[in-house]
Amino acid sequence: MSKPVKTVVTILVILLITGLAFYPRLKEYASKKEEKGAGAGKNAGAGAKGGAPGKAGGPAPIEILVVASQRIEEKILSTGTIIANEEVEIRSEIAGRITSINFKEGDYIQKGTVLIRINDADLQAQLQKLEYQKKLAEVNEERQKRLLEKEAISQRDYDISLTNLNSMNADIENLKAQIAKTVIKAPFDGTVGLRYISSGSYVNNATRIATLTNVNPAKLDFSVPAKYATSVRKGTGITFSTEGGEEKYRGTVYAVEPKIDPSTRTLTLRATSPNPGRKLVPGAFARVEIILNAKPNAIIVPTEAVIPDLRGHRVFIVKNNKAETISVEIGIRNDKTIEITKGLMPGDTLITSGILQVKAGGEVDIKK
Repeated sequence: MSKPVKTVVTILVILLITGLAFYPRLKEYASKKEEKGAGAGKNAGAGAKGGAPGKAGGPAPIEILVVASQRIEEKILSTGTIIANEEVEIRSEIAGRITSINFKEGDYIQKGTVLIRINDADLQAQLQKLEYQKKLAEVNEERQKRLLEKEAISQRDYDISLTNLNSMNADIENLKAQIAKTVIKAPFDGTVGLRYISSGSYVNNATRIATLTNVNPAKLDFSVPAKYATSVRKGTGITFSTEGGEEKYRGTVYAVEPKIDPSTRTLTLRATSPNPGRKLVPGAFARVEIILNAKPNAIIVPTEAVIPDLRGHRVFIVKNNKAETISVEIGIRNDKTIEITKGLMPGDTLITSGILQVKAGGEVDIKK
């Protein structure tokens, strides 16, 4: 093969390889060009049938609310726990065997009612012995006193006999105090809970006998955020309900923790509520509501109707079937509503939905 022919063959091979490499891209480019041409033809046909395309836009579809004054309350919502007015675990101050149990579980008892008696036979015997010794000491003291008056004994001898008598009296009082501890009485009116002992049981100061609870009035512990520390004080009224019930109860704050909890940034309060029917059970969960401020004639609008901007807040209203934007000032804010303190008046037609499609001065289409 001659050199010119070899050169031509080489060039043809290179062109063939290059063509194969770029063929898919050329095919894709040709397809797009065809689609673009077809689309232009359709648009031209549509223009020929219907004329030039219409002007974009039109009245924006909206929903409205006629502004009216209504009552609004600034309130704190919290949770708390019902606790007893008074509660104590009944335990014995001394060790001994129980000789009688004078209450039934669940009984409502009065203050001073005897609940438990502990065996005091040994203490009574000791008391009787001391009483006999006291009589002897009294006789000896009287005799020593007469002898002292006759100067038959020294003052020291008489002082010893008098001290002995006084010691006897002190021992007797101490023993009587020990005997009194064998009778356990109710420290206040209340309901006795479950008992954990039986007659004949041996008890000491670590033995739990039962629980005595007074629930009228009931107490309620709850917390409020630190920012309300100066708003809630002693005498503040509250409303609450318990879990599983819709009945509303009223109470009054009577004690406030003197400091804010640094770990939760909350202030703990305690309220009391009348509970004559004993419906409020200690340990129950409670939903608490505290009304800080109430306005009877406030203007309330939905949260989504208020638009924040750099200068504050604004809303859209409808005038002459057109949208108009006005600046407003807000007050109390809840999860779904906002109070408008300035800018709106009762009777204004407020746009509540479709705000994104609305522009100042634009026509609107009020949905029915």
